[in-house]
Amino acid sequence: MEAVAAVFALLVVLFLVLGAYATVKVVGAAKRGVDRTINQARRTVEDHTLRAKSFAQPGPAGEVAQLRLKLRTSMRATQEALHAGAAEDESLKESLGLFERLSAHGQELDAELRRLESEPDRATLAGRMPSLRERTDRITESADALRWAARDRARRFAEDDLDSLSAQIDVEAGALRHWTTTEPPRAAAPSAPGTKTPGTKTPGTKSPGAPTSAPTPPWPEAPPAAAGAAAPRQTWPETPGARTAEEPTRPAITPPGPRPTYPWQKKPRPESTT
Repeated sequence: MEAVAAVFALLVVLFLVLGAYATVKVVGAAKRGVDRTINQARRTVEDHTLRAKSFAQPGPAGEVAQLRLKLRTSMRATQEALHAGAAEDESLKESLGLFERLSAHGQELDAELRRLESEPDRATLAGRMPSLRERTDRITESADALRWAARDRARRFAEDDLDSLSAQIDVEAGALRHWTTTEPPRAAAPSAPGTKTPGTKTPGTKSPGAPTSAPTPPWPEAPPAAAGAAAPRQTWPETPGARTAEEPTRPAITPPGPRPTYPWQKKPRPESTT
């Protein structure tokens, strides 16, 4: 029983610790969110105030406001670009270290420009403006170089990824269109008797444009054998076309001539029709 009570008490303590930790984390996140919102609102108000001073106050005071606005805008844009890129590219952490060192010089210059906004001696302020302008330009140029280098690096990585993706898509598209590849020619199916196959010629037909030629003469027929006559001598058949056009074709057997009539023969009587 005592062991069960000890385990129960341990669980209660554990739940209390976890609850306190979760409460602290939630309160800290809420406080950071509130601070972030307040800082963003303060920066927005200061930016609008500096923009208004740069247009409303002529002379060195207005130029100081312009320098502060230029410095703050460049440093803020570079900080956001580097922090966004460092989450995906580990090599930008060194650039973040350099930017932190540059931010120290920028904050020092911004504090000095803020103090000079309320400087009553305009002549002294005008004498220090060239050096302030030079320092502002150097800091903003360095910040801009870091920011554009980070953006170019991200764009280059995006183009390389797009090229690789396009090559993979081309390969996949070619695989999907596999039926467009060259296929071996299929064997022609045998045609039915009496049908014409395109490109073939049938005997006795002329193709258009072909030169006309004389038809092949047929083989001579064998003459009927006479009763009681001797068997004809066997000869080799003549080659068609061996005879010339002037030589007439000889018949196989000479037809008998008309029978001679004699005076002692009686003339045949005509048959009576009655």
